[in-house]
Amino acid sequence: MKIKVVTLENKDAGEIELSDAVFGAPVRKDILHRMVEWQRAKARSGTHKTKTISEISGTGKKPFKQKGSGNARQGSMRSAQMRGGSTIFGPVVRSHEIGLPKKVRKLAMRVALSSKQADGTLFVVDNVDVKAPKTKAMVAQFAKNGWDAPLIIGGAEVNENFAKAARNIKFVDVLPQQGINVYDILRHKQLILTKDAVAHLEERLK
Repeated sequence: MKIKVVTLENKDAGEIELSDAVFGAPVRKDILHRMVEWQRAKARSGTHKTKTISEISGTGKKPFKQKGSGNARQGSMRSAQMRGGSTIFGPVVRSHEIGLPKKVRKLAMRVALSSKQADGTLFVVDNVDVKAPKTKAMVAQFAKNGWDAPLIIGGAEVNENFAKAARNIKFVDVLPQQGINVYDILRHKQLILTKDAVAHLEERLK
């Protein structure tokens, strides 16, 4: 399929042929859901922790005699039922990662790209090179282009001036081509790819 290429100023810059295998895949919500769950689980730090009875500070002495006090028998002030005691079956430091085959992850990327293409929210620009990091000018240009919450994917390295100008704009994210991911694609309204990014994705996902 062919798609129009524009400049950042929304001027015509020709056309580019997109691979149907990468940008024309059937949209499968189940695959996208599995991929987002995998990404979000992988991003969790897993550093939550509560203290077990062996980690609670305090004496190991029996708080009072077994019989005759009228209270329920207790063996330790560090037990879970005591004030300031341990937590039973509390969270421990662990990894939340789940398994997902590499083929499914590649399929999810193709589906995410295809969904943007099907929605008409995929745009290709010739490059994202700017001479000066002017945020105000970039905000105005994005508004003129109708890009209110775009994810912009540059080449192997993003133009430094463009990255500086865009990083203060709300709802706008800029990533190098190797940083593209399904979760970020889905949570932005528009996907802006450079021609270099298109070539990289087609080589990676075919």
